[in-house]
Amino acid sequence: MELYFIRHGQSINNVNWNIPNHIMNSDPILTEIGIEQAEYLAKYLKEKQHLTNDKSWNIQNQYGFSFTHIYTSLMERAVATITPAVRALGDVPFSAWMDIHEEGGIYAREEEANQMGLPGRPRSFFKENFPELKLSDDYDETGWWNRPMESKEERGPRAERVLEELLARHGDKEGQPEQRIAFVSHGGFFMHLISAMLKLPWRQAAYDMKSWFLLNNCSISRFDIRNGEIIIVYLNRTDHLPAHLISA
Repeated sequence: MELYFIRHGQSINNVNWNIPNHIMNSDPILTEIGIEQAEYLAKYLKEKQHLTNDKSWNIQNQYGFSFTHIYTSLMERAVATITPAVRALGDVPFSAWMDIHEEGGIYAREEEANQMGLPGRPRSFFKENFPELKLSDDYDETGWWNRPMESKEERGPRAERVLEELLARHGDKEGQPEQRIAFVSHGGFFMHLISAMLKLPWRQAAYDMKSWFLLNNCSISRFDIRNGEIIIVYLNRTDHLPAHLISA
């Protein structure tokens, strides 16, 4: 199995992160730059979808990607990032995977709201704006979150559950063609997922320093999981974006 982790495009929270007194949005939309990043991503993935050589080692995807499944977080910025690519590719199964959401889930950011959990977008929002997205049958108009903010203690185990389910769904099996999976998700969740894959202590580094894997908006990272190994092939690739669209 090949796993491709794609971070969403620039959101309004990303661009306003360092602005004093800015109230962060609970489910931010893409900025104009984020929309443009998504368009470049779509063009690149369309050009690279079909394998042009299935005999040689495709270590940098120089011969293509050949995605078999695309999964997205139900946070709007993730769905909006990958939908242009899904439309360009045309025939790759595209489904929501709720548990690949960003840290904390959907919660109020205003100080007086005390991080109260919020519903998230209802089913009708996605059906109207992103009709290609396959949703679970039990997802309705009440939204997909509807719970308190996810605690710090819950985040690591969630990533471990995602990894377990990913392997159960798409891990290499005898007689089955190799699965090439795209996750469209978030920087914080990436940290938890790579920590789960490599059994890394959360954010710990040498000499009492803290660790972090930086992901740019619309970057692509690749992991090959086969033959009892997890291989980090590359991290945070942005060569499909022009220099003026590199953002964090």
